[in-house]
Amino acid sequence: MIEEKVFKDPVHKYIYVQDRIVWDLINTKEFQRLRRIRQLGTSFLTFHGAEHSRFSHSLGVYEITRKIISQFERNQYADWPAEERLLCLCAALLHDVGHGPFSHSIEKVFGTNHENWSCRIILGDTDVNKVLSQVSPTFPHDVAGVICKTYRREIVTSLVSSQLDADRMDYLLRDAYFTGVNYGTFDLERILRVLRPYQGKIVVKESGMHAVEDYLMSRYQMYWQVYFHPVTRSAEILLGKALECAKALFEEGYSFEFMPEPILHLFQGKLSLSDYFLLDESLMQTVLMYWTLEKDPVLADLSGRFLHRRLFKFTSVDEQEISLLTDFQDALEEAGLDPNYYMEMDFPSDQSYDVYRPGFGKDDKLPILLLDSQDRLSEITERSEIVKSISGLHMGQHRIYYPAELFETSGPKVDVLRRRLFD
Repeated sequence: MIEEKVFKDPVHKYIYVQDRIVWDLINTKEFQRLRRIRQLGTSFLTFHGAEHSRFSHSLGVYEITRKIISQFERNQYADWPAEERLLCLCAALLHDVGHGPFSHSIEKVFGTNHENWSCRIILGDTDVNKVLSQVSPTFPHDVAGVICKTYRREIVTSLVSSQLDADRMDYLLRDAYFTGVNYGTFDLERILRVLRPYQGKIVVKESGMHAVEDYLMSRYQMYWQVYFHPVTRSAEILLGKALECAKALFEEGYSFEFMPEPILHLFQGKLSLSDYFLLDESLMQTVLMYWTLEKDPVLADLSGRFLHRRLFKFTSVDEQEISLLTDFQDALEEAGLDPNYYMEMDFPSDQSYDVYRPGFGKDDKLPILLLDSQDRLSEITERSEIVKSISGLHMGQHRIYYPAELFETSGPKVDVLRRRLFD
């Protein structure tokens, strides 16, 4: 134990650290790196306040987990395995330690996975591993198991990864605060009071169903108003196109004017832990700035568009209008723009978010279970019409993204597309 440390936090007011291991983890270089990774990737180009980091989010997830466990301990619930307290706290703190810069864009282009990197950092030759190994030789493996969802006790894993977990509760409140929207607010204290450990699971007391409905509706609104915002998607698409272009040039043997080793190893598929530690958003933005000076005009242009916020425009289309893709391709080629890098068809439900999808499969988050007065469990969609109505709902539109200046050009194919869209 240490003298209690306290962080001031805009969402939770205070974050309390009461364990030496947790304090030492926070002070590792791998965890401090998260200060240099934005929580919301490219959303700062849409919501100027969205500059908050994975560091602050990870502290928030730790604090919510600490509050849940404290509530379980105060009430002396027999189903809570008290010996797992430190494991839960460490896993909550470290759940995002493997996130890369602009993580979803990087992961899509290069096939990386932040959870796998989190486990590599926890199990590798790192300061994080050294701190965890002070608990026991097997403790790092247990923490990695919780994050990668292989740990033997579901009740531990579900605190960090489920449909009602500390991770989601913090990022909704934190993202709402820093984007300046009201959609993500819900009664966190009420939800914490109605959580129960029961038969190896985390469940919700039936009287708390309405608080959970409010949480899920907040999630629904945040996904469609913030996470799926078409301008944010434009920024993500543009960044992805710049990375795809750079990757293609590398595979063709192009000689880059600027290519730091971590980026080179990323292209080669040979990233080491030391490379990954250096791979943060400061490095990526430096690389993109230098790429604006590259001889390849497409890479230089795409990099500059992203850095200087000259984002792609978009046109919403119905499914029956997807034939417009061919017209867009023809018009772009006529305007001297490669459709591979200057056009994208996007549909939000294809992204790595879901509002609420109950399921028990390997790739599904553990569902929300209600516990009634007769100690019977039911999945929340069986009891809530509100949640049932938004479960698995796909309300997104197909959007075609393209450069705004396309319609500033003229030509037969551009004119055909202009007439189809605007006449």
